[in-house]
Amino acid sequence: MKIDFSKNPDGLVPAIIQDANTKNVLMLGYMNEEALKTTKETQKVTFFSRSKQRLWTKGEESGNYLNLVDIKMDCDADTLLVLARPEGPTCHKGTDTCWGESNEQTFGFLSQLEGIIEERRLESERDSSSRRNDQSYVVSLFDKGINKIAQKVGEEAVETVIEAKDTNDELFLNESADLLFHLLILLKAKGFGLNDVVKVLQSRH
Repeated sequence: MKIDFSKNPDGLVPAIIQDANTKNVLMLGYMNEEALKTTKETQKVTFFSRSKQRLWTKGEESGNYLNLVDIKMDCDADTLLVLARPEGPTCHKGTDTCWGESNEQTFGFLSQLEGIIEERRLESERDSSSRRNDQSYVVSLFDKGINKIAQKVGEEAVETVIEAKDTNDELFLNESADLLFHLLILLKAKGFGLNDVVKVLQSRH
């Protein structure tokens, strides 16, 4: 890796810090050649502080270090993408990121779907007499309770296995989608989410 520190008069290049697990952007700092070298040697992300005019290791005062995982260089060799694992909040204001956002792992559309399922669960907990007769399928499942939801997961699992042994890919994918959908409902019914399952898988890795 050969970074071009000469492009800027101060010898600094931007360093974008990204959580190696969640892929969320945590902060933006600046590194000079010495800061990059120190980061690699100590495995703790280190910047050049423009306000202090010295090297500054993130967490040297707070203990909220950024543990180095990998460093990537952009196509122009003048910007760094630093993958790290944070110890505690990254921002000095106490938030996970310097944009005030949560650093929870998200899964794109699946996270959006989880949010909708959670809304339906909360709707189910309200007084059923105040709900419309044309309530959603998910609300009706939550109304019937954990046994019915678990039963549906079992049914969809069997149907997925049956289609896996056949040659109709479309039916197999549809049954797989049904299985995943009902599993997300079961997780919510048990007070968990997809992220909890991912954490278990990561711990086994």
